[in-house]
Amino acid sequence: MAVLFACACLAVPAHAASTRVAALQVGLRARGLYAGAVDGIRGPQTVAGLRAFQRRKGLVADGVLGPRTRRALGRLGRHFLGTRPLRAGDVGWDVAQLQFLTESHGFPLGHVDGGFGARTDAALRGFQAWAGLGVDGVAGPATLHALRRPPARAPYRLNRPIVAALGDPYGPRADGWHPGLDFPAPRGSTVRAAASGTVIEAGWNDGYGMDVVLRHPAGVETRYAHLSRILVRLGQFVAVGQRVGRAGATGFATGPHLHFEIMVRGARVNPAPALGL
Repeated sequence: MAVLFACACLAVPAHAASTRVAALQVGLRARGLYAGAVDGIRGPQTVAGLRAFQRRKGLVADGVLGPRTRRALGRLGRHFLGTRPLRAGDVGWDVAQLQFLTESHGFPLGHVDGGFGARTDAALRGFQAWAGLGVDGVAGPATLHALRRPPARAPYRLNRPIVAALGDPYGPRADGWHPGLDFPAPRGSTVRAAASGTVIEAGWNDGYGMDVVLRHPAGVETRYAHLSRILVRLGQFVAVGQRVGRAGATGFATGPHLHFEIMVRGARVNPAPALGL
């Protein structure tokens, strides 16, 4: 049974993300054998890293995650998700799975590393509040059941906020999560409201740099970050398509672009479907 489970954890379509593959990638990254994103996809880098790990441990380098390979992973290879309640201080394969699920449901936690620390605790509590669960920071059956549901989506279509090609997508980035879409654009390019709403944030926001957040109906908010200039004020109502700022590279940005997010009751959802991308 263990062998069948191990094979199944890697036998996923190339386009499908698996929490079990994500947990394997975490274990390989910890040993310097995988440098790709923790994306849950069994790609060539993941297979090569697994085989390199097996050779290092004197195992058959067949690229199959069997029981001996899992044991060789040590603490990061132990515990299947759902076999124990998870809380702060825990370490394991199941913690990495939990982290990947929490991020994919719109609550980024910084690093998917298999260690249940303060940022994982905060992200999990945020999800529990969003899902209407008891907010205790413990991933028990009810929380795991909620995390197995599909992630939230924007409830209606929005307009594209800038005339620019899509750059970095929403989703896994290195061992973390990119919670929005990036649109590379020349500094000063016009950024427009994706929907009508009220300005609830307009100013400097740490890594986001100069940013604007608008509140829309049905618990939806949109963020426009790394701006070079803000063209609205706090409390102002703006119509769809109205200018809210100009693209820039403020905050943690390596070049001029717009970082755009959609939040649904606090969960950061994939903006691409709502924008028709």
